[in-house]
Amino acid sequence: MTSQSPDIKISLEAAIRAPSAVPIDDAVLPFEVSSLDLRGRLTRLGPALDDVLNKHAYPPAVGKLLGEAMVLTTLLGSSLKFDGRFILQTQTDGPVSFLIVDFQAPDRLRAYARFDATRLEDGLDSGALLGHGHLAMTIDQGPDMSRYQGLVALEGGSLEDAAHEYFLRSEQIPTRVRLAVGEEWRGGEEGPKHRWRAGGMLLQFLPKAPERARQADLHPGDAPEGVVTHMVAEDDAWIEGQSLIATVEDVELIDPDLSGERLLYRLFHERGVRVFPPLSLRAQCSCSRDAVSSMLESFAAKDRADMVKDGRVVVTCEFCSSVYEFTPQEAGVE
Repeated sequence: MTSQSPDIKISLEAAIRAPSAVPIDDAVLPFEVSSLDLRGRLTRLGPALDDVLNKHAYPPAVGKLLGEAMVLTTLLGSSLKFDGRFILQTQTDGPVSFLIVDFQAPDRLRAYARFDATRLEDGLDSGALLGHGHLAMTIDQGPDMSRYQGLVALEGGSLEDAAHEYFLRSEQIPTRVRLAVGEEWRGGEEGPKHRWRAGGMLLQFLPKAPERARQADLHPGDAPEGVVTHMVAEDDAWIEGQSLIATVEDVELIDPDLSGERLLYRLFHERGVRVFPPLSLRAQCSCSRDAVSSMLESFAAKDRADMVKDGRVVVTCEFCSSVYEFTPQEAGVE
C-alpha cells in the first residue's frame, strides 16, 4: 500500500513488495526513509529531454548543462502543492550566459539556453560554462499571489553546488542533490540512434525534532581573526544519508535499464525505503498564436513598426522554436 504523497499520513502499515523492475522515464518518484527521517525525490528524463534539446542545435556541453538545470528544476518544482510555476534562471558572464527552465505544475516543462559558440572549448565543466553571476529560483503562485524568489551567487561552481548553497542559506534544510546527464547511442535496423538521458536525486533530512536538524551558523565574513567558528555536530542519521547518496554514480541515475525503484532499493534497502506514486512530466511549451498576438499589443506602435520585415512580422519562440507570422495589420501596425 502506498499513500498519494509523502505529506499524507496513513494509519495502516504499508505493504512490503519487491521493487519494480520497469523503468519509468519522464517522471519524478517521491520516496522516504522513515528510519533515518529522510525524504527525497528521484527524477528520470528521456523523451521529454530529447524533445526540448532537439529543438535547438545545442553543442553537447550546452545540452548537458541545460539538462542538469531541467533535472534540478523538476526535483524542486515537483514539490509544489498548487498549480503554480517554478522557474530556474541563471545570468552569468560565462560561455552560457543565460538559461531558463520553466516548470508549470503539475507536469509541464520547457527550457532554453543562450550561449556564445566562440567561447566554447573542449573539456569545460558546468562551472566553467556558467562562470560568475547568479541563479534565481522563483515560485509563481498565480496573478493574485505574490512571487517568492531566492537568489544564489554563482562563482564558478556547478548547479549541484548552487543548490546546496541555496538550501543552506535560504531554506536551512539539510539537503544533498545529485545530477547527471548523458548521451546514449543505440543500434537498430535504421542505424545508430542518438538519445539524451538525464537523472537526479534530492535527499533531505527532516526530523520531527527541529533541534536535530540544526546547522552551524553561516560565516559572517567580517569576524576578527582567531574567532572560533560556531560548530554543530551533525545528526548520525543525516551523516548516514549523505554517505549513501554520495555513492550514487552518474551511470545509475541515467541507466535506461535500471528502474528508479531498484536504484532506491540499492541505496536504502537496509534501512527500508517507501516509494510513492510517480509524478509524470512532459515537454510542452505554453506559447500560442493568441499569446504572441497579445504580446505584440503590449509593444509601442513604433516598436511594432520596426518589426515589419518584407511585409511581415515574424516572431520565433525561444523555447520551442515555433514561428508565428503576422501581417502588419494583424500585428497592429498602422
